Formats: sequence, C-alpha cells, structure tokens
Amino acid sequence: MNRTKVIIMGAAGRDFHNFNTFFRDNQQYEVVAFTATQIPNIERRKYPPELTGKLYPKGIDIYPENELIDLIKKYKVDEVVFSYSDVPYDYVMSHSAAVNAAGADFKLMGPNHTMLKSSKPVIAVCAVRTGSGKSQTTRRVIELLQNAGKKVVAVRHPMPYGNLNEQKVQRFATLSDLDKHKCTIEEREEYEPHIVRGNIIYAGVDYEAILRQAEKEADIVVWDGGNNDLPFYKPDLHITVADPHRPGDELFYYPGEANLRMADLIVINKIDTANNEDVQTVRNSIFRVNPNAMVVEAASPIFVEDYQLIQGKRVLAVEDGPTLTHGEMTYGAAVVAAEKFGALELVDPRPYTVGTISETYEKYPEIGTLLPAMGYGDKQIKDLEKTINQTECDVVIIGTPIDLRKLININKPAVRVTYELQEIGKPDLLDGLKKFLK
Repeated sequence: MNRTKVIIMGAAGRDFHNFNTFFRDNQQYEVVAFTATQIPNIERRKYPPELTGKLYPKGIDIYPENELIDLIKKYKVDEVVFSYSDVPYDYVMSHSAAVNAAGADFKLMGPNHTMLKSSKPVIAVCAVRTGSGKSQTTRRVIELLQNAGKKVVAVRHPMPYGNLNEQKVQRFATLSDLDKHKCTIEEREEYEPHIVRGNIIYAGVDYEAILRQAEKEADIVVWDGGNNDLPFYKPDLHITVADPHRPGDELFYYPGEANLRMADLIVINKIDTANNEDVQTVRNSIFRVNPNAMVVEAASPIFVEDYQLIQGKRVLAVEDGPTLTHGEMTYGAAVVAAEKFGALELVDPRPYTVGTISETYEKYPEIGTLLPAMGYGDKQIKDLEKTINQTECDVVIIGTPIDLRKLININKPAVRVTYELQEIGKPDLLDGLKKFLK
C-alpha cells in the first residue's frame, strides 16, 4: 500500500499531539518530518522512537520551518498538517499558498480526530489569544471546585522543551518537582502558581498517558490551555477567555475563533482596564458567532509588593515572554504597575541586551521598550540575567507569573506584580460550574 506522505508543522506541542492521536499507528500515512517554529532550540532534534511507535523505529526528524518547501520536494510529500497556534489568518493562508505551490495539500485538524475522551468530567480553559488570562481563570475555576469538596487535577498544554522521553508524563506537586524536571522559565510560569496553591498539575508529551494517570486521582480534570489552542481533551464545559485589549482578534486568529465558537462560557477579562468601545467590540463578536454562550465579565487586578519603590523611579518592566512575542501584547502587568504607582519612565532595555535576548528583539521588533522574560534554556536564562543587570534603571518590575529572583540574581531593587481573576456582577463562574458542584 502506498502511504500518504505527511509533514507536520508545529512548535513542540499540538504537532506531537496530532501525531500521537491520529498518525502514530495509522498505516495509511507516513509522517516523514516535523518542522518547528516559535520556540527556540526545538529543530535539529528527533521525535524519539520510544514515542513514535512501531511504524517509526528510527523516530522522526524535526527541521526548521524555513526548510519546509525543500522537504516537500525531497520527500514527495502529499499533505502538510499545520499544527500550532496563535497566528493570524493571513499567516495561515500564506503558508497554505506556499505549500500548495509546492504541490502538497494543506490541512488543519479538528476536534473529532484529536480530542481524547476522559472517564472523568473535563473543564477546559482556553482563549482567543495568548495572554488573555487563562492562567488566573484556571486557578479561579479550581478554587471554586475545591471549595465544593472536589478533587481536581490540572493538565497543562504541552511545553516539552527538554528530553522528550523523560517528559512523556510529568506530574508536579511540589516546587522540587520543577527542579527534578529541569523546567524552563516558561514552564515554571505555568506550573508554579498551581503548586504554591496545593494544586496537582500534569504536563508532558503523551497526553493520553497523562490523562489516564490524572484520572486516577481526580474527580474533575481541568484542561489548562496554552496560547489560543483547542483542548486536547473533549470538554464537558468549554471556557474561553477573550481580551478587549486586542478587540477584533477573537475573529482573526487561528484557532482562537474556534474556541470562541465552541465555548459554553466566555470570560471577557480585563474590563477594568479596557476602553468601553473595545469591550463592546468583543461582545459584538460573541453575539455574532456564539450568541448562546454564557458571558462572564471579569478583571485581573494587580497586587504589588513594595509599590512605594516605583514612584518617581526609572523602571525596567519585565513581562511574560510568550505574551509579548507571538501574543503581540504591547504591555502587561509590569507596565500597568509602573503607570499606577507613578514611575518616572520606562527604561528601554534594547541597548543592553545580549545573546538570545537580542535575537528575540530581532525576531519580534514590535516588543519595544519592554523586556520579555525569555528562558527556554540555561543559556537564555543567563542572557536574561545579564540583560537585566546591565540595564541602567532604578527598579525592576517583575510582571511574570513567577518570581524571577528565585532563578536569577538581580543586582538592583526589584518588585513583583501578581494578579488574580475577579468576576464582576452576574453571571459569574460559579453559575457556569453549577452542574459540577453537585
């Protein structure tokens, strides 16, 4: 039988999941390569044979995405499967045009072939864009469920940036587990806020194996989404977070619009800091494509330690990396804190960047005068530390989900910003969770 030859375009997450759930044991297809983008240091590796199954005894090579067209021609590829998230529609269709011009089909996979069914109720928290507020929404959902006496386990969208074999199934219950699994800054930003609240969280590469293990200790599984990707598990309640700071994006980014359309409950976050007309734009989008969804309005107020250190000072604003890069946000919690507490000015870190941090600004020049807390490996963490310490400022404002001072040595005063979800008025999340609280 002539097998259909496939390349999967990805970013070390959705691509591996699509392979595991649909292609791994499917004799009609031959996956000849993965390509990688968005995340550094993924390409030139191999999806290992221990994870690829009996059809791929040598594993599958991972190439940089810029080699895609050459790979299509080299392997006489029939189909290219686009498998990563938070990109505008013109980006998706431009890649489709390039793939079609090279002779191959271009494919987007949907829930029927990629969502796994759990034996336990699943609540999924997703978003229309990276940085909309999924993490604080997930924490709030878990808090409400636990208050009702439910045993809850969170499963996080994948971030397998290390040894893929070792990361097949990861369970995090204590802060020492972060060191045990050699977590990057990006991973710690997602796992640590759960751990310090006593929550158990899973992640890894093989999400069916993860689900079966998580089910053993949970009454309810909460899917903690990444970027604006779709859930890997079929949800019994699909929550989507929308962001009025980027009005209109909810209808023009892949696959965020799918999350908006599929949602049972939509949280319009950040309404306390957004313009009324932008909030209304998001409401209109919801009414247009999903008028039957429950809509909850919420804010994500900030809490700042030693806020008096900010007033009248030249500050360096350090923000969540993915939110500024492919999330395209132009400010975050650190900037909000700087404005609220009277900073004299935001210091531009670009004259002081080194190594991989400089490369980040070259790839994402729209970041501007903010510093993304990039830390996808030891070298990048060191480059981040050196950049912060070389920057001539009075105070560093840490707007990331974790306290960077635990990972790097900062040679100047620093304050940390935290934020939690607060629903405003009715309905609220408790209303949406009623059937799970019985």
